[in-house]
Amino acid sequence: MLRPLVRSVSQFDMPGKIAVALKNVIGIDHAVVMVKDLDAAADNYRRLGFTVSPRGTHSAHMGTGNYTIMFDPDYMELLGVLAATEHNAPARAFLDKRGEGIERIAFTAVDSAAGAEEIRARGLTPIGPTDFERPVTLPNGTVSAAKFRTFMWPTEEAPGGVRIFACQHKTRETVWVPELMTHANAAKRIKQVLIATPEPAKEAAHLSHLIDREPKAEADGAVAVPSGGDRGDFVYLTLDQLGKRYPGVALAGVSERGGAALVLVSGDLAATEKALDSAGVRSGAAICVPPAKANGTLLAFIAS
Repeated sequence: MLRPLVRSVSQFDMPGKIAVALKNVIGIDHAVVMVKDLDAAADNYRRLGFTVSPRGTHSAHMGTGNYTIMFDPDYMELLGVLAATEHNAPARAFLDKRGEGIERIAFTAVDSAAGAEEIRARGLTPIGPTDFERPVTLPNGTVSAAKFRTFMWPTEEAPGGVRIFACQHKTRETVWVPELMTHANAAKRIKQVLIATPEPAKEAAHLSHLIDREPKAEADGAVAVPSGGDRGDFVYLTLDQLGKRYPGVALAGVSERGGAALVLVSGDLAATEKALDSAGVRSGAAICVPPAKANGTLLAFIAS
């Protein structure tokens, strides 16, 4: 079953280039969920049993603010537009066209400058690297700074309609704060990012080219692409396949093409079910939160 997928990757290959896994980009770092009302979204995720960080505000150039939901080794980011800028035009366009939901996925960058040069050598023009920071209020009341250096793949290179970028954390201690990493719903880490598309093999081949990871066909016809290291996988699948994976879960709010769901590992499904309360839906071995109750993103909690 893998042979057609390997051939499909070739449509993206560049003559004279041999695909070698990127050395400065290592797997999913965080998932960005765009929301219309940032504070209301944070309140919603608190009701779902997540520990939500204090609100962060980015630079005037970026015009955005965020809340983070920290796991190990990855996290979720609730991102909202505070002021319209040229920088956040793609995010605003996403909200206008799609509404709330998974807008982009970040990889961990060991070195963003070197990572940007790696994709440039593959014939892609990176956006950045860009340095920025935001103030962080720590649990002891002191204010520090979270500092980052990021680069993005070209905006048009968005397999399944989800943009990708890489994030180098200069101050991990102000992001992975122990007090923020324990959640009443027992969420531990991101296992999979599910991306809906009418053409799973084509979209998976596109991502495979961008990050030099081999796609793998799954039993139901979906196609997975490992993100690298011990991090979560990308899974491209049709809406029909998504519905069959999570029967009984309303998919209202999920578009035919775009980020659809986050599969989260739970350390205790009984605790998950209790924390989610009426928002949770049992679906096979998973406990799910429908997109309509999680700002456009289906959340599926599993035991491992």
